[in-house]
Amino acid sequence: MSTILIIEDNIDIQENISELLQLSGYETAVASNGKEGVRIALESLPDLILCDIMMPELDGYGVLHILSRHEETLRIPFVFLTAKADKFDVRKGMTLGADDYITKPFDESDLLTAIENRLRKSQSQGTYQNKKNDINALFQNKQIKNYSNKDIIYRDGDTPSYAYFLNSGKVKIQKMNKDGKEVIIELCNDGDFFGYWSILENNNQQDSAEAIEDSEVWLIPIDEFKKNIEESPEISSKFLKLLSKNLLIKEHKILEMAYESVRKRIANALIEMCDKYGEENRLKMKIPRELIASMAGTSVETAIRMLSEFKKDNLIEIHSSEILILDYDKLKNSPF
Repeated sequence: MSTILIIEDNIDIQENISELLQLSGYETAVASNGKEGVRIALESLPDLILCDIMMPELDGYGVLHILSRHEETLRIPFVFLTAKADKFDVRKGMTLGADDYITKPFDESDLLTAIENRLRKSQSQGTYQNKKNDINALFQNKQIKNYSNKDIIYRDGDTPSYAYFLNSGKVKIQKMNKDGKEVIIELCNDGDFFGYWSILENNNQQDSAEAIEDSEVWLIPIDEFKKNIEESPEISSKFLKLLSKNLLIKEHKILEMAYESVRKRIANALIEMCDKYGEENRLKMKIPRELIASMAGTSVETAIRMLSEFKKDNLIEIHSSEILILDYDKLKNSPF
């Protein structure tokens, strides 16, 4: 059973939220000010924290700042629950590391949904840690290499020596089309394998891989990789599923490039990035327009023009290089 810490100085609101969560199957702990909330969080390590912003002694921003400096509380999902709804407050909270922002008065179902989503995401990160531990034990002869943004990990045509596991960071898998344009065929995130297709087919690399932010990659020697696949039916089955998934992705990409409009391809690129790297429809990363253009198979100028149109249509907001999707469903499902 998950435990949720409620840091709220309004006793009526505190009691109402606590009762709602208990009826929904959660255990709760409560604090009436920021300092008390920090103490309870450090002592009990709850599964999620709901925190008001405007409080005596220590406000919500201060609570988040202190807890983010402690390793044991750094990764606890943190949700602001407040009457303040100004965009500046939202951006400030997200900049400090908040996971979500719910405005009072709120709908009870919205609150429960936000909590469920955050807990599910936190649990999936724990699953990734288990996966990382399994791979660490399985491939004992791996090399660990750090790549900076725009570093090439391997090139199209290279003879493969390794399979790759992305421990942290972001990587794009790309290929040049017949017109000499770079097309991104896959995005990789923490916990993804890549570069294994050529090993299983006994071919040279059919694409190239490039870091799109500072990344740590585990290089698994080809002999050890093959040995584990041949000797473990479970591992072999997992990679067969990955191969099937990649085939579907490539088929979809071919059909998209052949039949979809440029506007639709740009929309699909945003949705794909949001699904892979985003949180609550927000892309918390620097997004070069060249990256979007490559994913959509178009020019940078066209990508910028389409983004401007999406902004005018109130489908997205653009803050510097960060993109906020305002209407995910419409952007994803509209035929354009």
